[in-house]
Amino acid sequence: MKVLSATALVVLAAAPLFAQGAAPAAAPAASPAPALSNTIKWSTASEVENFGYDVFRGDKEEGPFTRLNAKTIAGAGTVDEPRAYQYVDASIEVGKAYWYYVESISLAGVREKFTPVFQSKAKNADGTPVAQEPAKPKS
Repeated sequence: MKVLSATALVVLAAAPLFAQGAAPAAAPAASPAPALSNTIKWSTASEVENFGYDVFRGDKEEGPFTRLNAKTIAGAGTVDEPRAYQYVDASIEVGKAYWYYVESISLAGVREKFTPVFQSKAKNADGTPVAQEPAKPKS
């Protein structure tokens, strides 16, 4: 199996759609803030005896890591065509960056790290990335 991409993204809520000619309803006085999330995406060029995937998250690059998905994300078994997968981590906190990796599981139960460990950016309450302070020159 070969990973083609592994990235963490923010899922943003889409604006509501209205029927043609219909006016939008008045906005409620206080709307709850949208939930923050990271969407972990990965893909394969092909798969051989692939049972599925588990997604892991940690607070540091070296871990420790915790499995996020309650059920294994089903793999495609053996296929000779590309497949795309994703997992939404809806339990992130404002201002906190996370580290992720995806583990593959063969039909024989063998587990191996499928993606490298990668970092998501910390997010503000509105889902925008937290601005990083410029690096200070070393004295």
